[in-house]
Amino acid sequence: MPNPSPLAVVAIGGNSLIVDDKQPDVAHQWDAVRLTTGHIAGMMKKGWRTVITHGNGPQVGFILRRNELAAHEVHTTPFSLIVADTQGSIGYMLQQALNNDFFQRGIPRQTITIVTQVRVDENDPAFQKPTKPIGGFLDEATARGFENMGWQVVEDARRGWRRVVASPLPTEIVELKAIQQAIELGWIVVACGGGGIPVVRNHKGDLRGVFAVIDKDRTSSLLARQLGAELFLISTDVEQVALHFGTPAARKIDQMNIDEARRYRDEGHFAPGNMCPKIDACIEFLEGTANPDAWCLITDPKNLERALAGETGTRIVGT
Repeated sequence: MPNPSPLAVVAIGGNSLIVDDKQPDVAHQWDAVRLTTGHIAGMMKKGWRTVITHGNGPQVGFILRRNELAAHEVHTTPFSLIVADTQGSIGYMLQQALNNDFFQRGIPRQTITIVTQVRVDENDPAFQKPTKPIGGFLDEATARGFENMGWQVVEDARRGWRRVVASPLPTEIVELKAIQQAIELGWIVVACGGGGIPVVRNHKGDLRGVFAVIDKDRTSSLLARQLGAELFLISTDVEQVALHFGTPAARKIDQMNIDEARRYRDEGHFAPGNMCPKIDACIEFLEGTANPDAWCLITDPKNLERALAGETGTRIVGT
């Protein structure tokens, strides 16, 4: 029999795990994780089944910086292994915090993390034009210094400068069947962390890692479609999506349909590498889902439950 509880894929942004840019240390990341998982546990108390994905941009940036500082002492780490490292560390934090929430609330569930590879096309044109921001925000002078080390840098939504890497589109979630089976057995699953470990198949058909970051929201959208989720929820660092973001004319959006989302995107309201991939991911989910009740929601962690109740957030529907 089909499970009567609706399924939500909740995509947590890497930046939403850091509440204060001036306090990015692990202790404060724990505070942010506990805030987020408390609201996810509240969702489950109201009957939702949940699969959780997460970003890792700042965390990947920290590891890369440690690599740079320690390069004269120890070997550097391949990029695919850095993504795998963050899947393990952030997954562990989400797993522990959620299980603690379940214990305190008397919810008879547990969380597991599945290290997830995501296949991309090695001929994806994104490899020729890096656009995905990683690491923390920098001033322009510091960012330009990284250009001398071979990085590309961009200004990110008027908030500062960041390094960028290639962001190819996801084509296959390698561990999809394991995720589906875990959900069917009643587990709360953390999967596809950081958009998944980016891999390609070589001429023998073997998987191997590549230097890239897959956009977490695009992979989450693919996962939500393939799981038949009712809700695709993006938890980010803003309460609502806005038109004319960052200007005096900014206007928050309570709800829009897929046609309006496309029009606003094409008019340039959503910054590349920031809100635009989130809107693209929602459009892809609504276009490709077979679930007639499917909808999307974008909000920040502290307003998650209020947004589900229709009090805030931005809801995106098919028609």
